[in-house]
Amino acid sequence: MSTPRSQPRLLPAWTATLYWKSAVFITLMCCLLAVVLAVLVHVLVDRQTQARARSTALAELDRTVAAYGAGEPLGRDAAVNPPDLPAALREMTVKREERGTQLADHDGHPTMWATAPVAGGKVLAVGLDYSNQAAALRGLDQAITGSSAAAIGITLGAGLISVSRITRRLHRTAQVARRISTGDLDARVNDPRALNPDRANDEAAAVAAALDAMAASLQAKLHGEQRFTADVSHELRTPLAGLHAAAELLPPGRPTDMVRNRVQALRQLTEDLLEISRLDAQAERADLDVHQLGPLAERAVRATRTTTEVRVVRDVCVETDRRRLERVLGNLVANAHKHGRAPVTVTVDDHVITVRDHGDGYPSYLLDQGPQRFRSQSGGAEAGKRTGHGLGLTIATGQAHVLGATLHFSNGPDGGAIAELRLPPGPDDRPETTSPKKEEHGPEGD
Repeated sequence: MSTPRSQPRLLPAWTATLYWKSAVFITLMCCLLAVVLAVLVHVLVDRQTQARARSTALAELDRTVAAYGAGEPLGRDAAVNPPDLPAALREMTVKREERGTQLADHDGHPTMWATAPVAGGKVLAVGLDYSNQAAALRGLDQAITGSSAAAIGITLGAGLISVSRITRRLHRTAQVARRISTGDLDARVNDPRALNPDRANDEAAAVAAALDAMAASLQAKLHGEQRFTADVSHELRTPLAGLHAAAELLPPGRPTDMVRNRVQALRQLTEDLLEISRLDAQAERADLDVHQLGPLAERAVRATRTTTEVRVVRDVCVETDRRRLERVLGNLVANAHKHGRAPVTVTVDDHVITVRDHGDGYPSYLLDQGPQRFRSQSGGAEAGKRTGHGLGLTIATGQAHVLGATLHFSNGPDGGAIAELRLPPGPDDRPETTSPKKEEHGPEGD
């Protein structure tokens, strides 16, 4: 079944942030409001200006009609049947024999015309220059545009300042949440608004308070579980020691061997639980010293008493805790032999140690979520294979974290499980390039 392809990103990543979304929203709303107000003001002022111009033109028309009836000469703004009179206004005046007004162009200038019918089917017209009123209206439009732009800029700036304060608080909350997810349970937001009960809290403060409460509850539960595991493991050590001593006194035989094996397994499980408790409590500290990585890896493999090939591609001096590093490698090699198939190889290449087997590989849950205690790998193809408690890789991961190293699990393209331990570079690392050296250790070691 084919997986659906992800849709290509049409917009850059920064457009998804609340800051820029708020900026776009504020700008669009301000522009919309400015356009609506500008149109309303323009229309109202234009209507009022034209109404005043019509009143003036009609008053001038009344004086002109009186002068025309008395036989007096007409003014320079009046004429009978002027050639550039709008045709619609001329037709209305002649047919309806009514007075009329219209704003139109005359010689390239806006003119307010007022007309009245006279004897002989003629039209007496008065045209007043409307240029000053039109210029005033254009000036008003420019003033509205400038003031709107200034208002948008001020509003946008004030809005972004307010939004940036909220986004900074949300970013801090997200950073604390990420720290908690990585295991820092002491991290808190400590928003001053949430800490003051007399102060009204906004949504960001409510989220910060909820995160702090969740972290505190989670920390208390984890500490309780760690104390319980440590106490139980510690209390089991004394009766297990007595049980071990009693088992040693049993007569030889198969039942005795079975009892001794179970007691030994229970003692090992108890010690592993104690070690995990110390790792969970972050009480472990690395005792650093300078060691040659190749011989150290060979020594760790010999201690497992397994048939494991060691390859040193590039040896290097590292500053690490020898005991903890041997513990990590020992667990990885033991896990490879228990759940994988031979041959098992350990490769040292600069600061990277790779442990590989040729079995069925790691299960998908381990690759996605990492090692989980009391959840082990499947037995693979070999029936009856032990699955263990899933604590070996958990301890290896925890000890690698104490060393400041990273442990990555993967499966090879041709099968097999691969565990890659990458050690941090030290201040005095001195790499030594050597030819690949192979050394194979048998079950009894060297």
